[in-house]
Amino acid sequence: MAFTPILWLYNLLQWFLDKIFSPTPPAPGIRLRRPKIAVIGAGLTGVSAAAHCVGHGFDVTLFEAGDESHLGGIWSLVNSTSGLQIHSLMYRFHPSIKWEGGYPKQNQIVDQVRQVWQRYRIAEKTKFNTRVEKIYKDKSGRWIVNDSSQGRFDGIIPAIGTCGDPKMAGLPGQEAFHGEIYHSSDLDNKDARGKKILIIGGGASAVEALEWAVQTGASKISVLARSEKWIIPRNAFIDTLLAFNIFGQETFLSWIPENLLRLLFYRDLKDIAPPGGGLFTETPMVNSEIFDQIRAGKADWLRGDIEEVRENGIYFNHRAQGVPKGGVGRHRVIEGDIIIMATGYKRPSLDFLPDEAFQEGFLPPRWFVQCFPPNAPSICAINSTYVAAIGTVGSYHIGIYTRMLLMFLVDPLTTPRPWWMKRWVEFTSTVKSLAPTDAFDFFTYSELIYWFLFITLINPFRWKWFLFVFFGIGKSLPWKIVEQEDRLRNGLGYERSYLDASKDPS
Repeated sequence: MAFTPILWLYNLLQWFLDKIFSPTPPAPGIRLRRPKIAVIGAGLTGVSAAAHCVGHGFDVTLFEAGDESHLGGIWSLVNSTSGLQIHSLMYRFHPSIKWEGGYPKQNQIVDQVRQVWQRYRIAEKTKFNTRVEKIYKDKSGRWIVNDSSQGRFDGIIPAIGTCGDPKMAGLPGQEAFHGEIYHSSDLDNKDARGKKILIIGGGASAVEALEWAVQTGASKISVLARSEKWIIPRNAFIDTLLAFNIFGQETFLSWIPENLLRLLFYRDLKDIAPPGGGLFTETPMVNSEIFDQIRAGKADWLRGDIEEVRENGIYFNHRAQGVPKGGVGRHRVIEGDIIIMATGYKRPSLDFLPDEAFQEGFLPPRWFVQCFPPNAPSICAINSTYVAAIGTVGSYHIGIYTRMLLMFLVDPLTTPRPWWMKRWVEFTSTVKSLAPTDAFDFFTYSELIYWFLFITLINPFRWKWFLFVFFGIGKSLPWKIVEQEDRLRNGLGYERSYLDASKDPS
């Protein structure tokens, strides 16, 4: 890779972030202390959370349903041409990672996950081919995963993400099609050169499929979408500004960024922009090249309804902007040689969690800080409950959530009570009651950081953990305070903290 001053500064920044914020990997053979954490899922979230745990001296077991080839989660399953749509500066899922550029591809992302996994010696703590089917408590109140042969745990981090198996929807009449039909995740070693490509869907998978078709030399590309979704520039500064909407919802000022996007980004292609507002209601696509492909005549983005598949393409009802699904439009056959189903993925199930995690009125994502079930504060489902957001799933919040769970487990005075956790959910729902979506169906990254600050500052006993929770540093002081509190608790007959309990061989 050619040297550039910007890349050199970026690498220097990554070096500093690693040196300052990366916890120290455990030494070979060292005995880690309680609380012991079970992490479910070996994607980037699970590996990062496990690395934070062992880096701060706490024991962990990582469960993965697949074999070692699934290390990296959904990134291990997508096409080799897939890559980050947002800048890698916003995708630092662990402080120790080192990106080689702004928009790394699939192989580099998986490689970084593996390097974290190896650096923090998580390989010896990983159980592959172990699907988690149930979690329950033993008589002493510790968690058991599947059965007692797996060990006992003090905390659970379900890190199963939101993308499971590919969702392959059937199309009416598809058996008549003379070409091939693929899911958008299965495009490696496929050839589109000189062919007409029909992409079904209008989300991020459709954008990636369009880029693949362009790169492999397709003669014509048509994206067939039922509705419009916001597309925002692939620009770290602009994406960060949009994530600064601390209210996490549409406001009376939302028309400003929405109209600026139409004027400066969509320009002559305003017809494919959402007709109303809604920028802060669902996850936008991040891409700066798609409009260039449309303007160059290499691609079409068509809004409408698929009536049926025919032998030479798709009979399509092309609707004008603002016409609802199924409304009046122009019917015609969009010819194609390959149909790509950019229909996303099935959402993995959290049903293996205990019944107490699912209380009526407080079902995910209506959980404390979106990840803690109110009746089970020792469970933190990082990146497994969100619906839509502007921000990133692979950034600093993984460490913050993990360290917040560790704080709750280590220091009994910081552990939230179910009643207060439910009140926070209700309070946040009230604050966002005027949002066009449910309160927890959409948020921005700045709103998430506000949640962390609010939860930490509202309880004075959590203040001493502030640097640890937010930056992973300064844990010595709160640990010493908790150890002194343990002496008092032991003298009064109260339950000890895990720091004190970890001195026992159990």
